[in-house]
Amino acid sequence: MKLKLFDGTSLKRLAILALVIVSVLIFGWSLMVWMPGESYHQALPPLSAKEIELQIQLKRDVNALASTIGRRNSDNYQNLVAAQQFLDRELTQVGYKVREQKYTVEGKIYSNLEVEIPGSSLSEQILVIGGHYDSAFTSPGANDNATGAAAVLALAREFVGTKPQRTLRFVEFTNEEPPFFWTKNMGSLVYAQAAKERGDRIVGMFSLETLGYFTDTANSQKYPPPLSWLYPSQGNFIGLISDLDSRELLRNTIRSFRAQAKFPSEGAALPSAIEGVGWSDHWSFWQQGYQALMITDTAPFRYPHYHTWADTADKIDFEKLARVTSGISKVVRDFVGLAE
Repeated sequence: MKLKLFDGTSLKRLAILALVIVSVLIFGWSLMVWMPGESYHQALPPLSAKEIELQIQLKRDVNALASTIGRRNSDNYQNLVAAQQFLDRELTQVGYKVREQKYTVEGKIYSNLEVEIPGSSLSEQILVIGGHYDSAFTSPGANDNATGAAAVLALAREFVGTKPQRTLRFVEFTNEEPPFFWTKNMGSLVYAQAAKERGDRIVGMFSLETLGYFTDTANSQKYPPPLSWLYPSQGNFIGLISDLDSRELLRNTIRSFRAQAKFPSEGAALPSAIEGVGWSDHWSFWQQGYQALMITDTAPFRYPHYHTWADTADKIDFEKLARVTSGISKVVRDFVGLAE
């Protein structure tokens, strides 16, 4: 007797089931990796006069943090305090009243620094732009994350005296790096928890993390699997990354960036469990239910000097860092309701 494994009806059902599974997988991936607009792929235009000045500012501030001060963390506590004082002084000099959020760990005082521009018609809605100013134990931290701290400082300078519709906050976070990373003493988590307890309505948070290394070298860009199938192999773009709950914020942000900034960009909203997705201060805001994203050159997935002694200012492409920071400023203007 011939064994009939599948009749016509069974095969039809299997085909439909396979189609459903494939459709779900495709739809799921489209939710994660589809981004509006197109990445910029033409030759980069000359820097504007404003961007040239921004490049000079960024280079000066990264050198102050990474070269003059150097390693800044709990093992190099006086340097961490020096970095905090430098940022406080720079923010104060342009007219801000700096709010210092202090907390103590094992007898040492650590500080987040916040400045705020109150909104008008939408003042209860808050956009936070933040980056950490500490470095890893094994590194002077030029790219990770003097570039991010300097970009936050540069943006704060640009927006001083403006009148946005939404409230705008710039925050320099302490203690992002180990041993505080993803612990209760991570500076951004201390900040986000306090914001949640106050009932702050943070409608978006941009974490500026490791922004200054770019290369056109083939296969210089790595990814957690299976993302390498979907994204460029050259590390010459800026990345915008969020978890799935923040994908609306991410898409609006990358849409605005691509419409205004002439610089390559890639984006993905991914499960937070994927390696690297939550590796900065935006993670702290996710823990409190806020939408947040990271803007980054992808750090260890591209940068060969990540968390090493060689993470020095000479590795930074300050021209491209200025272009990225200028693009972020345009996105922020859109978000908070400011015309150019």
